[in-house]
Amino acid sequence: MKYPIKLVALFGLAFLASFFVSAVQAASLPDFTKLVEEHSEVVVNISTVSLSKASPGLQFQGDMEQIPEFFKHFFGAPYGGSPGGEKRQQSTGSGFVVSDDGYVLTNNHVVEGADEIFVRFSDRREMKAELIGFDKRSDLAVLKVNASDLPVAKLGKSSETKVGEWVFAIGSPFGFDYTVTAGIVSAKGRSLPNESYVPFIQTDVAINPGNSGGPLFNMDGEVIGINSQIYTRSGGFMGVSFAIPMDVAMDVVDQLKGQGFVSRGWLGVLIQEVSKDLADSFGLEKPYGALVAQVIEGSPAEAAGLKAGDVIVDFEGEEIEMSSELPHLVGRTKLGSEAQLRVFRAGEEIRVSVEIGALPDADQAIASPKAKPAPATNRLGVQVKEVEKEALGELNLQGGVQVVQVLDGPALESGVRPGDIIARLNNEAFDTVEDFYSVVEDLPSDKAVPALIIRQGNPSFIVIKVQE
Repeated sequence: MKYPIKLVALFGLAFLASFFVSAVQAASLPDFTKLVEEHSEVVVNISTVSLSKASPGLQFQGDMEQIPEFFKHFFGAPYGGSPGGEKRQQSTGSGFVVSDDGYVLTNNHVVEGADEIFVRFSDRREMKAELIGFDKRSDLAVLKVNASDLPVAKLGKSSETKVGEWVFAIGSPFGFDYTVTAGIVSAKGRSLPNESYVPFIQTDVAINPGNSGGPLFNMDGEVIGINSQIYTRSGGFMGVSFAIPMDVAMDVVDQLKGQGFVSRGWLGVLIQEVSKDLADSFGLEKPYGALVAQVIEGSPAEAAGLKAGDVIVDFEGEEIEMSSELPHLVGRTKLGSEAQLRVFRAGEEIRVSVEIGALPDADQAIASPKAKPAPATNRLGVQVKEVEKEALGELNLQGGVQVVQVLDGPALESGVRPGDIIARLNNEAFDTVEDFYSVVEDLPSDKAVPALIIRQGNPSFIVIKVQE
């Protein structure tokens, strides 16, 4: 069958156009081969051995529960223990060289509790390592091997990293040494639960057990982060990985090398995000800043006169967009220095000077209130009772009422629950149930007002709107 010359020409042009587009797209994709060749030698494999007494008849099943059974032989761990003898528990991770005289950086959870630590280099040399220091809050550890003239990682500035740029990781997932994975920076400044002092870099680089402690490189071959955590429901990679920024890591490294421990600045406030409704209720032009939910007794914040309901909008000249930014800024501030804050209070902006203290070793515990019976209803749709003085003291509160029952009404719509303590309402405090009802009666209609709620010992502001 013969095709007209024009049709053949059209097919040819379409093919050429398709080929050209594919060639352009391929040319725009990054090539990691040269980068990997030049920088993989700074990456090391870290293996640890922990010794413990084995119970008679106890069979060791491995220390990494997320590892599939058919992968376990890569770790070389003995899975049976001699009755009454020592049980050797082995694990593996990654790290990288930060100085040519033998300092290696990794995650604390890679080496935590280890009796022996071994570092294996790309040339297959293996050396015993000494743990110089560790920091649980940032999940970092510094190791030292007896070596010199080692290849050293080129360190970049994580503060200059941009969302969307290409990055790649080298590590030992599941014990497979020098595995390379790539992706992009998904977000910056992520705060994770119980990780208030690390503004994580989020990526979609494939990170799995064994990658922990390994470097995250940019396209200039600079290490901008240390791969630390993954979000997972399966135990494996799901496209959400987190790395500790190098700006944070090197400050920790310098302190561990210099003094063997890490000290951080402390303000002494419990904070929360400012939602649009909260911003409206406080009279802010936009939702930003860190809302102070509670000031800890005896803290630098208390000494400086900060109060619950204050919104910290600037710390030392840096505007606070998200509340999660404040702990990072405070934590890296020199102890004993005077920090200047811009604070929004009762519709006005004020300046507060705070002498930064040292972050306590353990977070101050705030006791939960004790629940007890109750009186009457009001415009909010709640039944409340007075809080015992002992409970107020435990919670460092001057006053408040406790919710016993929530009926249909504004409080229910705002998420108030039985057992909550209402400490402030519309920026007003109260000591008795009568004072609380008086404040409620004076609430404006059809206007959102802030309410400070203590729930299970944790303070937070919510917005309540009375509609009449």
